[in-house]
Amino acid sequence: MSSPGEDTASDESNTRLITQYMFKILVIGDAGAGKTSIIKRYVSDEFANHCKTTIGVDFAVKVIPWDDDTIVRLQLWDIAGQERYGCLTRVYYKEATGALLVYDTTNRSSFSAVEKWKQDLDDKVRLPETLGGGPLPTVLLANKSDLTEGTHQDNCLSPTTTQRLDEYCESQGFLAWFATSAKVNRNLDEAARCLVGKLLDLVQEAEQTGALPAAALVDGATKSPGKGPQSGEIQVDNSSPDTYYSRCCG
Repeated sequence: MSSPGEDTASDESNTRLITQYMFKILVIGDAGAGKTSIIKRYVSDEFANHCKTTIGVDFAVKVIPWDDDTIVRLQLWDIAGQERYGCLTRVYYKEATGALLVYDTTNRSSFSAVEKWKQDLDDKVRLPETLGGGPLPTVLLANKSDLTEGTHQDNCLSPTTTQRLDEYCESQGFLAWFATSAKVNRNLDEAARCLVGKLLDLVQEAEQTGALPAAALVDGATKSPGKGPQSGEIQVDNSSPDTYYSRCCG
């Protein structure tokens, strides 16, 4: 039979502190750029050669075990390619904290529309003041890159095109760009991690300065003993690994 002291030590060893963040991420770009295919591949590891055209907006959730102490949940909002011309994008963009802007490397008009999409995004939504209030961190995805390999089309993987895209992204305020392919699952994780890494940097900076207040704990979670309501910290019983502290950073 264990002593009371031993029971307490055992209980403490079965608990850990987990931080969970939730971000609303917009996936935008012209119709046919492959936004829906990217989301399906990234979230469910599925690919279909033909996807139904998105009408309005659709969304999916991706859970990322960022590290041993951090869970990130992404709400991926798939915005229909025609919506840039409508008045609803302002509604869809509301409370977003980041974006993936997708164009089709086999379609020049798709790339030509990138600047208009970026301008529309910057005009209609900003980061919350707690995260600095600037433009949303946005990653450009040069999609369907598998289709331009070995062709006479501008290959987004060639040194010349790479340099041009580096310069273009810097001038347009993109965080970074990636040559992606939903079909062969190229660079989707890398692009998402680049965006999430930037968002976590912004959130953690805001937490350190006190600009971002602590959020409420989800049902079933308990504050860590001896700690105040510090952002994102909870005590988690290993027998219930899905109990986390939740923060929506929108």
